[in-house]
Amino acid sequence: MQITRCLHAAILVTDLQQAEQFYSNILGLVRSPSRKLNFPGTWYQIGEFQLHLIVAPSAPSQIHNNEKWGRNPHISFAVTDLEAAKMRLIAHNYPIQSSASGRAALFTLDPDGNIIELTQSDI
Repeated sequence: MQITRCLHAAILVTDLQQAEQFYSNILGLVRSPSRKLNFPGTWYQIGEFQLHLIVAPSAPSQIHNNEKWGRNPHISFAVTDLEAAKMRLIAHNYPIQSSASGRAALFTLDPDGNIIELTQSDI
C-alpha cells in the first residue's frame, strides 16, 4: 500500500450554524459545492483537501492534556499571517494557546471544543 495524499478529515459538531460561523467567518474557509448529503453537515475545500463538519448529538471532548493542546487530537492549518489570525481569534473571544515548542504556531478551540492548530507558512 502506498498512501499518496490526505483527502479529508471529519469533525463532529453539535450546532452546524455556530460551527459554520467559526469555520467560514472566523477561519475564512470556503464551502465546497457538495453533493446533497443524507445527513446534516458542511464540507469545506482547502486546496485538494476537504474538511467535513458532521452534526452529531454530542461532540466528544478532545482535550486530554489541557496544558499543551498540541498533544491532543487536532487538525492543523497553515496561515500566511499568524499574528493577524491570533488577533482575529482574540477579537471574537476564541481561546488561544501558543505552541509549547516555541515555533510560530497557536491552538484554538472551535465552538464544540475541537482543537485547531494554526501554523505560520510562507507558502
